[in-house]
Amino acid sequence: MRFLLCFLVLTLSSFAQDTIQQKDSIKLSFHQKSMLYSAILPGLGQIRNSLEAPNKNAFWEVPLIYAGLGATGYFLYTNQQTQLSLKQEYTNRQNGGSLNPKWAPYDDQAVLSLYRQYLDWRDLSILGLAAVYFIQIAEAGAEAHFVNFDTSPDLSFHLDPFFSTQGYVGARLSLSFH
Repeated sequence: MRFLLCFLVLTLSSFAQDTIQQKDSIKLSFHQKSMLYSAILPGLGQIRNSLEAPNKNAFWEVPLIYAGLGATGYFLYTNQQTQLSLKQEYTNRQNGGSLNPKWAPYDDQAVLSLYRQYLDWRDLSILGLAAVYFIQIAEAGAEAHFVNFDTSPDLSFHLDPFFSTQGYVGARLSLSFH
């Protein structure tokens, strides 16, 4: 029993020391750093990947990232402002306040329906903004995996027809790595 207790104490103490040492020396791989850079500043991971591998030009992706973030941000802003205006209009109609001439042609149910519609569009804009942000992070990581990928013309494959002497017909795939 004492042997088992000593063994457990020694094992746990060595495990605790290993985890403390591992926490002190966290090293990120190349693709993790690219993803972290893109998380901090969108597009920075793509620029890092382009600078690391000159034959892969990912600079053209940065304007697309900012266009996506800008478009979804614009829709988020306009939908938020419109739903706030409709909410104020509905509250004014219920409390007998002044009406906005923009929403004057609509009755109370139409204003409430429009409010719900713009509220849903605002929520979709938030999801779109998050999707663009997280997709650009994932793309930076995926691109970083291929920074050192060999794309020389010596890598090739050929697909040729194959005829056997027994009358079988098929295809032969030849891969050449030079």
